[in-house]
Amino acid sequence: MVIGVHTPEFPFEHNADHVRRAIQDMRVGYPVAIDNDYAVWSAFRNYYWPSLYFADAQGHIRHHYFGEGAYQQSEMVIQHLLAEAGSADTGNELVSVDAHGVEAPADWATLESPENYTGYDRTENFASPGGALPGRPRLYTAPAELRLNHWALSGRWTIEEQATTLNAANGQIAYRFHARDLHLVMGPAAPGTSIRFRVLIDGQPPCAAHGTDADGQGNGTVAEQRLYQLIRQRGPVTDRTFEITFLDPGAQAFAFTFG
Repeated sequence: MVIGVHTPEFPFEHNADHVRRAIQDMRVGYPVAIDNDYAVWSAFRNYYWPSLYFADAQGHIRHHYFGEGAYQQSEMVIQHLLAEAGSADTGNELVSVDAHGVEAPADWATLESPENYTGYDRTENFASPGGALPGRPRLYTAPAELRLNHWALSGRWTIEEQATTLNAANGQIAYRFHARDLHLVMGPAAPGTSIRFRVLIDGQPPCAAHGTDADGQGNGTVAEQRLYQLIRQRGPVTDRTFEITFLDPGAQAFAFTFG
């Protein structure tokens, strides 16, 4: 039996309607429990999204894996535990997993940028001159250059505990990163609205390096709170500067992740 557990990382992930929509979009066919009080998370002493735990017929944890990927290894563990429990229909063939978009495993060989948050409670390497003004609107500017894994704001933003919210149109976030993929957890601050954005990499449209949520010219729309894949590089991975400009106010950014 497969059971999923959804433990929220960000405030909007406590909303059961958001969870139901994600389950439908990802075509998840097994039961998913909502762990809003972190009871399951704490019982497993878990620290990672996603995490896989494999239990045998007696309920003992026999294997675990953190992060996307290792799909064939996970299937072999399941086959082994089923055979051990006496199942006669296990088989040894492996299903070919077509992991694409944000579900594809990270390119660990080139990944040099860790996850980072935009809220003042957990952010690191914020480089806008004057630093962050927690909880109050402010006009921010970006430095002429960013060091690797540093980020900055331009425009009028409010940096809150868990997120950063754009107060006026044409606000920008810049990030110097080293990874194949760049994702941003974001959404409209007001439900039911949509916000246009444009992304650049090293000052140019991403073209073939665009992610699933932006086109080759870098254009896209934020219409719900979720993780957006904005960059997926097809060529050599080096230090690059990412910029996203929101053409409408009300964008809310939570965290950058890389793969």
